Amino acid sequence: MKKIYCDIKKCIGCRACEIACAVEHSKSKKLDEAIKERPLPIKRRKAESIEGDVPRSKFPKITEAGNLEWGIVISTGCHHCEDAPCVAACMSSAMYKDKKTGQTKHDEEKCVGCWMCIMSCPFGALSRQKQDKIIVKCDLCPDRDIPACVEACQTAALFLGTEKEFKKKLCNT
Repeated sequence: MKKIYCDIKKCIGCRACEIACAVEHSKSKKLDEAIKERPLPIKRRKAESIEGDVPRSKFPKITEAGNLEWGIVISTGCHHCEDAPCVAACMSSAMYKDKKTGQTKHDEEKCVGCWMCIMSCPFGALSRQKQDKIIVKCDLCPDRDIPACVEACQTAALFLGTEKEFKKKLCNT
């Protein structure tokens, strides 16, 4: 199954992926119009610091040795886990695995807003849409060939492909 992978050596935490995701999931699909929408469109990806005390998306910290310390930043979203804990935790069967694609999907009509899926996700990749009391998650941009976040990534840190393809790409860089 194709997923979105992040090469942490290339991610600079610019958050272009977050903006592209939110705009892609907006009503207008245009940044200048999306920022005026209410409620604001919700991103399905997040770039966050996972190591170090200074988020890379902010200014670097200068260590006592005079080196710049950025920490490690990763852009993450739904991992479409093979054995997805969110699917197991969902009492209404709103979360499910698509047998054809292997993607972890969400049926808004079935969602009761209990947030068990959010609590069970080991990656913290699910978000709440508070108005409708449903979750939002990466859907791999079904209307696009390349997900908006991958296309927006200027350092090519984000990659759409299989795990085998991603490992091969890492070995070649």
